[in-house]
Amino acid sequence: MSAILPLDSQPADAIEGLLDAAFGPDRHGRTAYLIRDGMPWLPALSFAVLDEKGDLIGSLQSWPVALTHEDGSQLPLIMVGPVAVAPAHQKGGHGRAMMDAVVAAARAQACEPLMMIGDPEYYGRFWGFAADGTAGWDCPGPFEPRRLLALSVDGRPVGGTGMLSPRITVTA
Repeated sequence: MSAILPLDSQPADAIEGLLDAAFGPDRHGRTAYLIRDGMPWLPALSFAVLDEKGDLIGSLQSWPVALTHEDGSQLPLIMVGPVAVAPAHQKGGHGRAMMDAVVAAARAQACEPLMMIGDPEYYGRFWGFAADGTAGWDCPGPFEPRRLLALSVDGRPVGGTGMLSPRITVTA
């Protein structure tokens, strides 16, 4: 039986190894990596799946990103992904269980809207992610507009125009 735990309970090298196995070592050049470049993942919205032996077989990371408007102001968002499952354990419901966990946690926290680059038929059917409010969004690399998805976790509308980018943090 598998278990879902906070991702920060797992060693960084195990997470990286899982991501390499699921997506390949060339994954760092993808558009999603450019959007969240330099940002740390969010422990409260990132999850691991361990198998019955305690081995890491799944991970889901969430990142603080933003829709940066032409004037430089930002609309904070949470980028979900990658959702990674070890190849030998795919199609076992582990990715879906981690998505259930992140959406439930985001709703409980009433956090910023979630966004992702993903399959709208899958992520829309189970969790309500949609491209409806993302038509004015752009990315720093190639993307298919229909796969740029968002989900409001507190009922506020999602939309606007601008470039998806790392979130600017203000230090006092």
